[in-house]
Amino acid sequence: MSPSFHATLAGCGALGLWAFLALLSRRAGGVPPLALTALGFAVGGALGLCVVMARRRGGLSLLRQPLRAWAHGVGGLFGYHALYFAALALAPPVEANLVNYAWPLLVVLLSAPVLGMPLGPRRLAGVALGALGCVLLVGPGVAGGEAGTAAPAPALGFLCAAGAALVWSLYSVTSRRLAAVPTEAVAGFCLATAALAGLAHLAFEAPVPALGAGQWLAVLLLGAGPVGAAFFLWDIGMKRGDPRLLGTLAYATPVASTLLLVVAGEGAFTGRVAAALALVAGGGWLAASARR
Repeated sequence: MSPSFHATLAGCGALGLWAFLALLSRRAGGVPPLALTALGFAVGGALGLCVVMARRRGGLSLLRQPLRAWAHGVGGLFGYHALYFAALALAPPVEANLVNYAWPLLVVLLSAPVLGMPLGPRRLAGVALGALGCVLLVGPGVAGGEAGTAAPAPALGFLCAAGAALVWSLYSVTSRRLAAVPTEAVAGFCLATAALAGLAHLAFEAPVPALGAGQWLAVLLLGAGPVGAAFFLWDIGMKRGDPRLLGTLAYATPVASTLLLVVAGEGAFTGRVAAALALVAGGGWLAASARR
């Protein structure tokens, strides 16, 4: 198995962790979105920093990266989440989430012009199946949303969702051009993102109410996994793995997230979910079986 395979596998680990994002966010109910982002990234960055220092003497020196690397890392992490939460606040959330999930498609498509990687009909067919499964799952009327839900500024919200998709796809694909930046530096990017999200919380959100033990546990798990380790794994996958395959497999995240919510009693397993699962699995198989 080549190093590229292991790196792609690491990227798949990030997708698996992101599947827990919705469930843990629900368990941390009552925490405003920007505050939750700040807390989650603070936990993830702190844990990452501890691992870096434990594994390598003088590990803090790895945070001394060029301004370009910091702009890329913090801009990608904070920029995506700021635009995504703005989209959910301004537009109907289900439809905004659907627009946001254009990022896996963009990751695959941008791999050709940005990285010079061939696509081919098999990969494109896999992306199309994955996109169809995602549309089926988070289309109007799913996950408690209905088309036409009142929103303060839907046009601006949809624009923010499209911007979030573009920011994350560009961050992901261009990570390969910054392969010299060690993955350990992501710990610093997470802490900087936590600081920016904290400032945004103070400026735009109400104070965080007192949290219970269950909410704190959800915040800690969120920071350790979906808003922590996932970004380290994704960095490895994007820099040394196959972004075309990871972009296709990313469509499995909303499906897996929904299944976890169902298991946790937050929803029901319907024929729509089963069909979406089949489409995403079929698309992933097509992309994975394509020739290099």
